[in-house]
Amino acid sequence: MDRRTFLGTMTAASVLSRQLSWAAGDDKIDKVGLQLYTIRSVMKDNFEGKLAKVAEIGYREVEFAGYDGHTPQEVRGMLDRHGLTGPSAHIEYKSLGEKFPSVLDAAHVVGHKYLVNPYIDDDVRKGPDGWKHAAETFNRAGEASQKAGIQFAYHNHWFEFAPVNGKLPYDILLEECDPRLVKMEMDLCWITVGGQDPLKYFKRYPGRFPLVHVKDLTKIPKTDASGGQNFGDSLDEMTEVGSGIIDWKKIFAQSDEAGIKHYFVEHDHPKDPFASIKASYEYLAKVRF
Repeated sequence: MDRRTFLGTMTAASVLSRQLSWAAGDDKIDKVGLQLYTIRSVMKDNFEGKLAKVAEIGYREVEFAGYDGHTPQEVRGMLDRHGLTGPSAHIEYKSLGEKFPSVLDAAHVVGHKYLVNPYIDDDVRKGPDGWKHAAETFNRAGEASQKAGIQFAYHNHWFEFAPVNGKLPYDILLEECDPRLVKMEMDLCWITVGGQDPLKYFKRYPGRFPLVHVKDLTKIPKTDASGGQNFGDSLDEMTEVGSGIIDWKKIFAQSDEAGIKHYFVEHDHPKDPFASIKASYEYLAKVRF
């Protein structure tokens, strides 16, 4: 092989290498987050110490599901000491009424940018026009949140994808909620359990999903004839991110269209909470899309 042929071969190989790199994707998750519900079983024993361990693994963001009796000021101090931020918190549906101003005040202290309702009370959603009533409540909460400089959002489970009178409740919420006032935190595991494709929702409702829950499945569990089943929070098929069947690269590649800004690892019942969140973090820290 002469020099010219060699250089030509090397140039072609270089171009091919760049093309393959581009095709694989160079984007990554800058700050991997954790929903602290995942480690709730050990958080009560030395709350701050567990936050420190979360930070040591590499997490930089955490999403709260209560403060375990600590004041907002105490929680903010813990975050600051360990290089963490708490951009989001889950709040109960019943807190969206008279108590909501105090919830907003606490959010400012801790530094939450999002307040997320993770579950609509059964007596509300199972009543006549329950989902529409919930949407009205969310719009009011969203308006109050925006006035306080905070974004309101809703987190799904599986039952939003079981048809009610021929329509998916998740679609009702997306149609009835003001897209400025109410965003969605899509749980990418539960929507998969519900038999729906998150990418279709990203395309249909671009920019409405600034938060996602990232948890994996070993397989998709069976649902009943209506498309739903009362799984509760005991889904045995949940597993660490990257060790299951969900195509994370395909989903994350549409992050811009979806509007995703925060990715929170979650596992509802890990056998070893810290081993679980470490394995999920290591996958998400290296994945490219």
